[in-house]
Parts: sequence; C-alpha cells; structure tokens
Amino acid sequence: MSPILGTLASQFSGKSFSSYESIATVAVGSGGQASIQFTSIPSTYKDLQIRLYGKSTWDNYYENIALQVNGSSTATDYKYSHYLQGDGSVVAGAFTGVPYAFAGQITGSLSGKTSMFGMATIDILDYANTNKYKTIRGISGFDVVTSNQCSAIYVSSAYYSTTAISSLLLLPGSGSNFAQYTSAALYGIKG
Repeated sequence: MSPILGTLASQFSGKSFSSYESIATVAVGSGGQASIQFTSIPSTYKDLQIRLYGKSTWDNYYENIALQVNGSSTATDYKYSHYLQGDGSVVAGAFTGVPYAFAGQITGSLSGKTSMFGMATIDILDYANTNKYKTIRGISGFDVVTSNQCSAIYVSSAYYSTTAISSLLLLPGSGSNFAQYTSAALYGIKG
C-alpha cells in the first residue's frame, strides 16, 4: 500500500489497515443460501466490521440487508433503523417494528442484471461492551437498473441489549436467498 493511500485511509476511518484482523469468511455456493452466519465471535476487539459483496435471488432491483444479533428475532431488540439514500434524488426514512437491524442494500436479481453485485460495509461498534446498547452503521451501494446510476445508502441502527455480541446473522429482507458468489467477511477492529 502506498504511504498516501495508507494516510488517507487512516484519516477516513480513524483506524489503520493493520487494526483489522480477519475472523471469518463465508462464500455462497451453487444454488444460493438463505443466510450468512458468524458464530463464536471472540470478545477481544473494540469493534466488528462485515464486508459484504452480494446480491439476492429476489427478482427486484435491490435487496434489503437484515442483520440479526445473538439469534434475536424480537422486533423490540432493534430500534432506530434510519437511512439516507441517494440515486439522483435523496430519500430518508426509518424501519420500525421489524425483527432485525436494517443494515443496507445490495443488488437484486432483476432480469438482465444477473452479473451485477452490490457492496456493503457494516460496522458494529463496542460489540463486547456490557454497559451499553450497540450501534450498527452501514454504507452500501448497488446499480440502479432503470436509470443507469448507482444508489448509495447510509444506515444507522441500534441493538437494544447490553449483552456482548457473539453471533451475527445476515438475511435478505425479502425472504429470498443470497445468490451464488455472494461473499461476506467478518473483521475484528483493535481498540
């Protein structure tokens, strides 16, 4: 890595690349799969980050990314899932009463766009801290089929539990599958 890129990256994220340690990687095989799960997450890091390259099998332009924490599918455990999205115009809103944290969007499998994938970076802050609720934030993007533009979305959610996070489950919000070649990597970020 060049010194300039390293300097820019550390200023942007507040962390150097050496602060990130790979914990686990999942690659979706032929036929797709309904979820991506990370379990037995060690409590030795300050924060966690998921990097997702993916699409769903849903025949739509996009797919919402649902994140369930510690196996909870109780809607009251997830609050304040706000988003700000831009794809030529700007839209803001919130998800309420859903049994997951809204963590961003990736590409759907609308006919004619079978080779396009979306990207998402999801941060889980202070995941092992037992004195506070957990903040989840994400930034993601995908191709907007109808306008030949890209859609970018920033999200912020809260997991309302002081329990340390030891497992994470990613799900397509539509109930479809993650498509083949989707991959997700979990990183621990040093304090």
